[in-house]
Amino acid sequence: MDFKLSSEENISEKFKSLGIFTWSNAMAFVQDLPYGRNANRTNFLLVLTELKGTCSSKHALLKELALENNRNEVQLYIGIYKMSANNTPGIGNALQDAPLTYVPEAHCYLKIDGIPMDVTSKKSDYQRIAASVMVEIEIKPNQVNVDKVNMHQQFVKQWIAEHDVPLNFSEVWNLREQCIQNLSNKR
Repeated sequence: MDFKLSSEENISEKFKSLGIFTWSNAMAFVQDLPYGRNANRTNFLLVLTELKGTCSSKHALLKELALENNRNEVQLYIGIYKMSANNTPGIGNALQDAPLTYVPEAHCYLKIDGIPMDVTSKKSDYQRIAASVMVEIEIKPNQVNVDKVNMHQQFVKQWIAEHDVPLNFSEVWNLREQCIQNLSNKR
């Protein structure tokens, strides 16, 4: 799918000021940006000014761009998947000494006409995690900040209780944070 950025709204104009005039070029530009947390999770334009972003900020920015251009076939999703060294190699040995083979991780991506697209980085591939997705939720861009964290934490707490996980929430969340830190260092 491709279209011209015809909107004169904020995000579309910012892309155009960078010499980006089509959806496919916007996706490629965002995908090429390094992985990294932005200074303010609620301001998706920081992806374009800080020239970095996470799965959440990059995909929320692109969803907002699609909305500005009246492209409703682009949806934003959170998928909570079984993050392991097999499907997310960049986590390194974070789980090696843990009594778990995976931790639930919330990952944002787009679906365009129902087809998953992950532009977190050039190495990102939704197919790598597809078989490990435990739950998938369509969200609005403004939900990637507080709501995504709350959904993720609630899921982890429920998962611990339902699967007799031998760790408490803080221990699981710390393992998850170590995995994310390893990913950030590797990218």
